[in-house]
Formats: sequence, C-alpha cells, structure tokens
Amino acid sequence: MFEGKTIVLGVSGGIAAYKAAQLASDLGKTAADVHVIMTGNAAQFVTPLTFETLVNNRVAIDTFDRNFEYNVEHVSLAKKADVFIVAPATANVIAKMAAGIADDMLTTTLLAARCPKLVAPAMNTGMYDNPITQRNLETLRRFGVTVLEPDSGLLACGDTGRGRLPAPAVLFEAVRRALAPQDMAGLRVLVTAGPTREAVDPVRFLSNRSTGRMGYEVAAAASRRGAAVTLVTGPTALAVPQGVEAVPVESAQEMFEAVASRASVQDIIVKCAAVADFRPRTAAADKIKKGASEGMTLELERTRDILAYLGQTRAPGQVLCGFSMETRDLVAHLQEKLEKKHADMIVANNLNEPGAGFAVPTNAVTLLTKAGAEKLPLMGKDALADEIFDRLLAMRRERT
Repeated sequence: MFEGKTIVLGVSGGIAAYKAAQLASDLGKTAADVHVIMTGNAAQFVTPLTFETLVNNRVAIDTFDRNFEYNVEHVSLAKKADVFIVAPATANVIAKMAAGIADDMLTTTLLAARCPKLVAPAMNTGMYDNPITQRNLETLRRFGVTVLEPDSGLLACGDTGRGRLPAPAVLFEAVRRALAPQDMAGLRVLVTAGPTREAVDPVRFLSNRSTGRMGYEVAAAASRRGAAVTLVTGPTALAVPQGVEAVPVESAQEMFEAVASRASVQDIIVKCAAVADFRPRTAAADKIKKGASEGMTLELERTRDILAYLGQTRAPGQVLCGFSMETRDLVAHLQEKLEKKHADMIVANNLNEPGAGFAVPTNAVTLLTKAGAEKLPLMGKDALADEIFDRLLAMRRERT
C-alpha cells in the first residue's frame, strides 16, 4: 500500500504539533516517501530537525528557500504527493485553505496539490465551535477535503471540550485509507474473529488463546478498500476497526446464529475466528465447588461447524475463505478441510513456526486453493490481510 507512494505531512503552529512527530515517525517506518512542510509558527513548537530525522527528508518551511533541491518547490511537492495530511490544522490554516489563500509554503503547496487531502483540526474549543470555523470546515468538505473530527477532553489551555488532535494511530489509519485502492467498493464482506467461550458454570468457561488480531486486520483491510464489512467477533480487547459494523458474541452457538442469519447477502466471507470445537454438554447453574474430590469430569459435545454450514448453503457467486491453525502435517490437513468444507481457500499457519500464531503482529501462512498450496513469507498481519483479499478478488473476477 505504501510502496512507491509520496505522503506530505503539513504541520501548523499549535501545541499539538508535538503529536505530529509521532505520526511522522510512524509514516517514516513505511515504504512511502514522506515529506514534511511546517509553518513558521509550527517550528516554534517542534524543531524541523526532529521531523527531518524521523522521515529522512529535509523539512520545507520557506517558500523562497534557494538551497532546496526542487526548482519550484511547492509545485514539485504538490505533484509528487499521493496524499496530503495537515495535522495539526489550526483555525488559521483551515481559514486560509477555505478561502484559497496561499501565503506560505504549506498553504501554497496545498492549493497546488490535486491528491486526496486530510485535515485534522486542533484548537481551543471556542475556536473550533465558532461558526466561522465550522463554516470553513464545511467549505473544505464541499471541496472534497476529508475532515478528521477532533477528540474531546482536557485541552492545553485548561478548557475541556472538543478540539484535541486525534491520536497518531488514528491519523495513520486515515492516511492508509486515503491510499487504499477502492477495489472492494459495493461488496459486502463478513468476517469472524476472536475466540469463543463455552460456559462450564457462571464463573468458568472453555476457550483458546486467540486474540482476534488477524480477523480484525482482515476486517480493517476490507473496509479500507471500500467494502461494507460486518465483523462477528468473540471476546477480545481490540478496538473495532473504523467503518466496520461489529456483532459481539460469546459462544460458538451465538457465533453460528449471527453468521447464519447474515451469510446469504454477503459477497465474501472470511472465517478467521477460533471457534471452540467442543462445549460442555451441560453448564452448571451455580458455581461448581471443589468439594472433597481430587478430580472432575466434564462431558463435552460438538459445536456446530460454521465453515461447513457456509460451504453447504452459500449463495451463488459467494467466495468463502476459512482459517486453520495446525501443529503438523499442515498441507494434508488443509487439503482435507478445503474439500470437506467446500471452501474456495484455506489460510493455515503452523503454531510451531516462529512469528506465526497467537498474540503476535506477524504471521506466516500457507494458502490452499484448488490450484494448489502457496507458502507466503513472514509478514505483518495487516499486509497478509491485503494479500488474502487480492486472491479472493481474483477468484471472484474469474466467476463473473
């Protein structure tokens, strides 16, 4: 997504400029070419050297800097940019953008740029709520600028209210969305994620080590690419990705019902959840006491096989992908699962492989389709999510 892209970060003169340094750091760690333009006032809060170190490019401030590598700097950066984000965007810079004023390097480059533009307002609550500022923001929206709403809370001035710059992670995600291809626009995607919990009694339950991270990355990737995404999720500690409709469940039966009731209208279903294969045949109504016994026997029964159900009942043209965690004989198990579950693709990882499995940001998987098995290298789960959809979309195109 970031490979070969140019990102321009505009930093204007507010106390929240220090947060822009973290955003610059995050963007600088990607494969993108990142450039920073600061206003003169911004340089009073954070030095240009800070940003130059983080993005490995010289910071632009002065429109008339004769020592810069570009002949006409503001035009050159404007032409190179694939996305332009202003964070923080002060009331002054927002007003200039709305009026088309170009009196410094930042506003001049913004006016010349034709790429997607994002602004993240950050200011005192009174300034943000002022009808003039709101009118200016509405003007920017009409011109196609994406306005990232500020957070509420305690501000540097001591007031409490709207006006805080969103967290750098939120700004980073906004940039990713602006760069993402919209090749899934109009598609409906259902993703399952996380573990399930099967009650033993009101206190205890049977579960597994799944954190839900892979499924959440899959949901986020589909949403970035324009799909309408429903995420049926077991209990996790993760925030629901932006633009995703979450359906929280707890047990395998609840997940089955949530998926079955929504499956028929989906174009793509990706079943990432680590659903329990067994549950206690009977859950005790009260907490089970230890008593004098040294042991305890639980009678278990099978849960509904969600992937098999989806394979048997799926709508015409629907693409179905399942996940599998294995510890040995991975390809053999995958082949059997692909055929039995009537899936289009199975994504499997070996729990014993370094960097794969639970509670890590990376994964190393094997993709199995009717065409054969493909081993992918270790990569971030976010990158893997896009790899999966690239292949599922190719399958879908072959059928239409």
